[in-house]
Amino acid sequence: MNAVRTVLGDLPAERLGVCDAHDHLFFGSPRLPGQELNSRSAARAELAAFRAQGGDAVVQWTPYGLGRRAADLPLLSREAGVRVVAATGLHQDVHYDKATLDGLRHRLAEVFVAELTEGIGTSGVRAGLVKVAGGFHALDAHTRWTMAAAAEAHHATDAPIAVHLELGTGALDVVDLLCGELGVPPHRVILGHLNRAPDGVVHRQAAEAGCWLAFDGPSRAHHATDWRMPDAVRALADAGFGDRLLLGGDTTTAAARSVDGGPGMPYLLRRVRPRLALAVGEELVARILAENPGRAFGVEWR
Repeated sequence: MNAVRTVLGDLPAERLGVCDAHDHLFFGSPRLPGQELNSRSAARAELAAFRAQGGDAVVQWTPYGLGRRAADLPLLSREAGVRVVAATGLHQDVHYDKATLDGLRHRLAEVFVAELTEGIGTSGVRAGLVKVAGGFHALDAHTRWTMAAAAEAHHATDAPIAVHLELGTGALDVVDLLCGELGVPPHRVILGHLNRAPDGVVHRQAAEAGCWLAFDGPSRAHHATDWRMPDAVRALADAGFGDRLLLGGDTTTAAARSVDGGPGMPYLLRRVRPRLALAVGEELVARILAENPGRAFGVEWR
């Protein structure tokens, strides 16, 4: 039976509910000084606001070393009544210091597998996905190293692999590497940020390959292409790929949280959902939010 690995334990995939398939409750990077998501009370308020709009689940893509605060996630999930999925994985090298990367050099896959099967640190909270990242129109040595480790962890556990595409680029190179060279089944690969590069040809080729396509915005930092999202989703739906689509909010800075005046998690359901419904119909949007995420993150855990 396929199950989603939440911070409160494994859950049958069909019970995940209305899901923000890519977001962050906690996140911190030296590239975003002063904008860290590190407030437990703000995270609780954001989940409550999402729940008030009809949300049931949030997948946090925050990977290793960027302030996941895994130990806080179970209580937050219980308090808000929202299912939460945590991530292992590694972001681009610019988010880490050299000592951190050197310490992982020969054991990265081992760390991923341990966090998926045993728990993150001493928290006992198991991750439910591996998050990695590509570069801008490129796959550098760091990307190839992290994706090779992610593929190894997938083959050991069946975990899904979620990919940050820098400004939405490089999707087909990622597919060639993960699914071609490294043998990860396409239906276990989630391509993120495609809304940031609204190239319909690339979107369709990635969908034809069998991957999941995540349209995970908007935010104040990535608003320039948001207005193209309904057309992109409609084109994919018309081509028969409505069952490969995911939606998320990707709140990465304090200013982007709804409790701090930004769009935040509830915006996905308050504004994005009805806007997409005008383009593709309420029935498909409901499936994208409430059925597709369970299929994307629900796996046969090993």
